[in-house]
Amino acid sequence: MKMTGAELVIRLLERQGIRTIAGIPGGANLPLYDALARRPVIRHVLARHEQGAGFIAQGMSRATGETAVCFATSGPGATNIITAIADAKLDSIPVVCISGQVPQALIGTDAFQEVDVFGLSLPITKHNYLVQSAEDLLTIIPEAFRIAASGRPGPVWIDIPKDVQNATVEFEDWPEIGLPDAPMRPDPAQLSQAISLIESAKRPILYLGGGIIHSESSADARSLAERSHLPTVNTLMSLGALPSDHPQYLGMLGMHAAPYTNLALEECDLLIAIGARFDDRATGKVAEFCPHAKVIHVDVDASEIGKIRQPTVAIRADARLVLEELLIRLPQRQRQDWNDHIEKLKEEHPMVMPGVEDPSTPYGLIHAVARYAGRDATISTDVGQHQMWTAQAFPFSRPRQWLTSGGLGTMGFGLPAALGAALAEPERTVVCISGDGSFLMNNQEMITAAEAGANLKVVLMNNQSLGLVHQQQTLFFQRRLFASKFQNGPDFAMMARSMGFEGVDLAEENDIEAALLKAFSQPGPVLINAPICVEQQVLPMVPPGGANRDMIRHTETAKTLA
Repeated sequence: MKMTGAELVIRLLERQGIRTIAGIPGGANLPLYDALARRPVIRHVLARHEQGAGFIAQGMSRATGETAVCFATSGPGATNIITAIADAKLDSIPVVCISGQVPQALIGTDAFQEVDVFGLSLPITKHNYLVQSAEDLLTIIPEAFRIAASGRPGPVWIDIPKDVQNATVEFEDWPEIGLPDAPMRPDPAQLSQAISLIESAKRPILYLGGGIIHSESSADARSLAERSHLPTVNTLMSLGALPSDHPQYLGMLGMHAAPYTNLALEECDLLIAIGARFDDRATGKVAEFCPHAKVIHVDVDASEIGKIRQPTVAIRADARLVLEELLIRLPQRQRQDWNDHIEKLKEEHPMVMPGVEDPSTPYGLIHAVARYAGRDATISTDVGQHQMWTAQAFPFSRPRQWLTSGGLGTMGFGLPAALGAALAEPERTVVCISGDGSFLMNNQEMITAAEAGANLKVVLMNNQSLGLVHQQQTLFFQRRLFASKFQNGPDFAMMARSMGFEGVDLAEENDIEAALLKAFSQPGPVLINAPICVEQQVLPMVPPGGANRDMIRHTETAKTLA
């Protein structure tokens, strides 16, 4: 067989099962686009910004668990997409980013649109390549997919000079497609130690992280919680692993957790951490996190074990395989006293959601979205107050339902990620819950969504501010509100209409419930502008650097601090 390097890339992507690619063409990757144009197998989604293309790929991957692909050209195309790739690295999302590069003879000469993509992407990828020959693509493309999906998933970047794309390559046989490595099995001795700790614990808590989602082990985690009657907390990244109405579910832990959740962790004597990395937003002041607890830490990434909290028992293995062994070997336990105590904590220290019955308030709006979009809808968010209100209040019922930027906390994530999910699973309703500050960062992808005819609803919590910045300045900076309030804001409903969306402004509706029902009933993309009061705060909130037990629980306390 004989073809150009660019044609080989497209054919190899087809063999990997890729059927949708988001990207933007430019001079250095035009051979790739020409090859793509001559092969109708893969659909190309023309993003309006390379960062949007990266987040569209992330949305496809987060919704399905499969590796997704994005394209960018050299120079500013590559630097624009860096944020999306860094975001994928911190949240362990398998994405293959393929960028064009100037011809090899021009590398290092400060040629037009040249930048050191290999050097820039080194710290934000799981692996990266600067391709030096068309023949190398036969190895690199399948290997990139293997690396992206193996162990702890993550992004891989392939930078291909234009002369390599244009070069001719001859070969006899197609390489094997890149498949994930076999999952890592647990060490039997470590597993036995863990079982002994679980059996002897009086007040254990199961602590589930994003690794539960990536390893497709949510069902096993649920079975373990039920078999051993383990109260269970989730990180932001694992919401949906246990249904929010499950009797063992304690909700999200950490900075914006329910009071009873953090107080239960304060009393636990064993923390069973699976696929979690002890992030500061989960632990608060780590020296005072679960102060009386021994720790079992299960993680496929050796660098995470002992990085923040030294475990009593460490198991480096695939979460699903560990859970399967625990389910076989652990006897059933009721733990009646501990679970009764948890119920008492819930009664004495409840999660308060002011205005939950009023759709003009944040909590009421989120509950209304759940009613009209359905509990099975895929929910994407940007970053800020709306993200935390959604994490606290939406009734998540399944894994991969919740798409959010956890580690990097990237404003502008929500809309393109939601579009990626809508492209990957067109049969589902997809909702992007955003804030006006975040939404303005990648709102241009409304045009992309409209062109795609995506069944996508955007619910925009509009307080004309950077809400979480405003909240922290109010609470911790003596209300010195600086650069957190927008002096002018657009008419978002009008903006949406100009970009091919339907636009609904709840400020102009007499019956908010009826307007929401109508918006969610119509097919295609719709933006719902939902004004909210800037003084609304996400509570509880643990002060940055504080212990989780010291959470600010009530508006009155917040006013005292201010």
